[in-house]
Amino acid sequence: MDIPSAPLAAAHCAHARGHVVDSLFHGNAYGTPASRRIFCDRCRLQRWLYVEAVLAASQAETGMLPAAAAEEIARACAPGRVDLDALAPEFRRTGHSLVPLLRGVEAACTGGLGEMVHLGATTQDIQDTAQALEMRDVLDEADRELAVMVARLAGLAEEHRDSLMTGRSYGQPAVPITFGLKAAGWLDELLRHARRLARLREEALVAQLFGGAGTMAGFGPGGVALLEVFARRLGLGVPAVGWHTARDRPAEFGAVLALLAAGLARVANEVHELSRPEIGELAEGWEHGRVGSSTMPHKRNPERSAQVVVLARLARANAALGIEGMVQEHERDARGLRVEWVALADVSHHTLAALATLNAVLAGLRVDRERMAENARRMAEQLCSEALMLTLGRAIGKQSAHTLVYEASQRAQEDGGSLRAALAKDGVVGRYLDAAALEERLDPARYLGASAELTDRTVERARRWLAAAAPAPAPS
Repeated sequence: MDIPSAPLAAAHCAHARGHVVDSLFHGNAYGTPASRRIFCDRCRLQRWLYVEAVLAASQAETGMLPAAAAEEIARACAPGRVDLDALAPEFRRTGHSLVPLLRGVEAACTGGLGEMVHLGATTQDIQDTAQALEMRDVLDEADRELAVMVARLAGLAEEHRDSLMTGRSYGQPAVPITFGLKAAGWLDELLRHARRLARLREEALVAQLFGGAGTMAGFGPGGVALLEVFARRLGLGVPAVGWHTARDRPAEFGAVLALLAAGLARVANEVHELSRPEIGELAEGWEHGRVGSSTMPHKRNPERSAQVVVLARLARANAALGIEGMVQEHERDARGLRVEWVALADVSHHTLAALATLNAVLAGLRVDRERMAENARRMAEQLCSEALMLTLGRAIGKQSAHTLVYEASQRAQEDGGSLRAALAKDGVVGRYLDAAALEERLDPARYLGASAELTDRTVERARRWLAAAAPAPAPS
């Protein structure tokens, strides 16, 4: 039987899927249809053409170009007018990322009007402005996913405002809480991320149109007025000066997305941990046909939750690369910029994938309210040691009460016995609490503090945010 070697098999492949987000198998785990649309190579080139068309229209509006020239340039920059595939050899031959595209526009223009395309601008003006548009598209998509997630978490917190569960610290029982309070903690963080994304729009989404070294000399005396018109037409902010080498805006964009992804991973990691069979309080939704293992047929792995954690790690790594791009020289420096081209696309792919994946987890999340309560009651003595200590403290002093309960608790854990038995041996607690009062203090459902109130308050804030937020509609 002839088995083709890898090189021979590769000879029959077009090699069109080199990045993980384009993988037939991995693609939707590391990116989304929206992120691939935003960072599609041909879409990016077309976006550069769109910026060139807007530049020409802005120059016509400010009297720098004849209206006929701007109209012809816009026609030549329309989708399908420039054969992007045919330009590939020119990109390789020239080693330049924009000049072949400009030549394609020039050739598509009639009457020699293509000579006026890109007048006074530099390549980075076009590409930075187009990148700001990409960033805006990413934020639009993130806002849409966040709105869905906030609504889901608000509903989850509200439904489980009184659902007793074990609060844990360092992986050990701490004090009783409600699952509603846990979900409210996730929700509260998400609302902060939403505010960060909103501030990012104001700070990072600005136009770039300053020429070769930031002086605007190529635009003559009307450069500042041109920038105002250019930015207005694009719906972008107007920066005070050029930012060719001031890369804090894109770096902040990457950092904020990485923060968001890390927050999503905190939620996903908790789902992952609480789905362990020995805990069994949460579980991802499962559909017949999903396979957890090629060798262990019983497996129902929390794959989606695990993937969110993976995506957050990748997002953080790419955000760090974006910060590396901030260190540049003089007025132009491609070394940092070319790092940014990779970093911003990938942090966007991974963060949008994390949002979509966690939304899928939350949509099918199974909450075992009874198991949560059962676990809490099984560990009631440990969960309620603080309640007991504070009650005794009112009679004998807090520090003395801490010592008493500490010694009894440690003996119980060493001996494998109960706290009740250890307390009965020294007889001290019996002087201040009868059996009924002791049982009350060791009931985890009676020591939930302000859990319900805090949950309600957070849900109310989320509802207000949802009412005020109006995410942009998804592209058709």
